[in-house]
Amino acid sequence: MGIDRLRRFLLNHQRIALDTHVFIYQLDENIRYLHLTDHIFRWLEAPSSRAVTSTITMTELLAGPYKDPDDQRVDHIYGLLSTYPNLEWVPPGLPIADEAARLRARYRLRTPDALQAATAVHSGATGFITNDGTFDRVTALQVLVLDSLL
Repeated sequence: MGIDRLRRFLLNHQRIALDTHVFIYQLDENIRYLHLTDHIFRWLEAPSSRAVTSTITMTELLAGPYKDPDDQRVDHIYGLLSTYPNLEWVPPGLPIADEAARLRARYRLRTPDALQAATAVHSGATGFITNDGTFDRVTALQVLVLDSLL
């Protein structure tokens, strides 16, 4: 049932945005979410698929391996994700920072969350996949929370 909802969500959007949770669950092979994230990443490999995420995602993904330190893990994550097909990495320039400030003020988001949402909006994404219900407040995006698919 959850996979069917995920399929419909992906089909309903020409461009989606992915929050950091999606990448963490996939990279860590999180058994609870892997069937969902596997589907997202298979979808992303199709030529017609388009997704976006903020470079903030890479910051969040690499912090742990740098702390450990695990240079091999850093290289694996960076090498895999920075070249993933149909996935655009968007840095937070001034227009995104301005939009993030608006979203942060309007929806009481933390700054990293506001930057993720602003990246999605600024990049023309209409769907946003996360596992953080905080994003449900952002009306400019149709939000899909992974836990709602379980």
